Amino acid sequence: MSNTTQLLRFITAGSVDDGKSTLIGRLLHDSKSIFEDQLSAIAKTSEKRGMAAVDLSLLTDGLQAEREQGITIDVAYRYFATPKRKFIIGDTPGHEQYTRNMVTAASTANLVVILIDARKGVLTQTRRHTFLASLVGVPHIVLAVNKMDMVGYSEDTFNAIVAEYRAFAAQLGIHEVTCIPMSALNGDMVVEHGDNLSWYKGAPLLDFLENVVIDYDVNTTDFRYPVQWVCRPQTQEHHDFRGYMGRIESGEIAVGDAITVLPSGRTSKVKEIVTYDGNLQRAYAPQSVTLTLEEEIDISRGDMFVKSDSLPQVAKEFEAMLCWLAEAPLDLNRKYIVKHTTRTAKCLFSRLEYRVDVNTLAHHETAKLNMNDIARVAMKVQQPLALDHYSKNRFTGSFIVIDETTNNTVAAGMIA
Repeated sequence: MSNTTQLLRFITAGSVDDGKSTLIGRLLHDSKSIFEDQLSAIAKTSEKRGMAAVDLSLLTDGLQAEREQGITIDVAYRYFATPKRKFIIGDTPGHEQYTRNMVTAASTANLVVILIDARKGVLTQTRRHTFLASLVGVPHIVLAVNKMDMVGYSEDTFNAIVAEYRAFAAQLGIHEVTCIPMSALNGDMVVEHGDNLSWYKGAPLLDFLENVVIDYDVNTTDFRYPVQWVCRPQTQEHHDFRGYMGRIESGEIAVGDAITVLPSGRTSKVKEIVTYDGNLQRAYAPQSVTLTLEEEIDISRGDMFVKSDSLPQVAKEFEAMLCWLAEAPLDLNRKYIVKHTTRTAKCLFSRLEYRVDVNTLAHHETAKLNMNDIARVAMKVQQPLALDHYSKNRFTGSFIVIDETTNNTVAAGMIA
């Protein structure tokens, strides 16, 4: 497997017992990505439960509490690869009280597979998970209509579910959805096409995952380079070297390009692009590089390089959509810490605009936020941040909120 093989991060979501864990187990099993000892262990567990066949869902339900209850509580990650691509799978919880788990998993995903039980159709959980996927900007959505074997592999049933789902997705501004009928239990349309869905002319799920284009999921237009470290080697050979280390979060940069340093607004030009393997003339997201500039400017961790013709908003006050992750509710009377890219700053929540009912999408006035709540908030920060709208740039449009007393992450936010 080449080190340059492209990586696809995707998550599965859906109602309880729609077959998310079984689908992942089937993907791993049929793509020959399970070790013999793993298969042996889940075979023994399945036998203890009195099952005639191996329960592939046990491959992802790793927590003891999950195995005992037969549900997925935490996000279970699994890794596998094919000759075409590497994959990281996140199996997310179906229950509403684990909304925060899905939000954190989806925030870094290229794709979400939303499962529907063909017998039940589009449910409240289906709508909730679709809303959350749209909220965190997952670029690609696959609707997997599972358990087709339980409805006689009916094409009419599949078409009716797809029509209802597309109508709802359009309300959220989602117009590109790939719909696949399948039976994760029997393996139809997961890795192989199978013999029972001859009327469906599309590709199986794995084939789609291997070939979906994700090159443009990153913003390739707006150059954003948060400085992680100022490199000043204390050696005889490099005593006058001053480089700025970090990762290109979006866009590209070339030697000679004019850049602006935010929030100061000072300008310069790129002198060198330094990497471990030598200097480059041009670099792209998401490469990690060291940049040197033609002028000496006072720059520190948390500053951001952008191209002078493509500036983000620099602000101390902004509005955002916030998912509250902590058990303790939001306290409007205390200060928190915002971590945005590589910059941290103290913040206050000036007001709560409204809370979103994740089941109905209705907006409600609220005076507090509890765990799993999603709301639109107004914030003030002590130091200016270089911000992009989340829909334009997932990296510079997102942040986390930290409790300065416990250092726990209490919320995840998206610039609105």
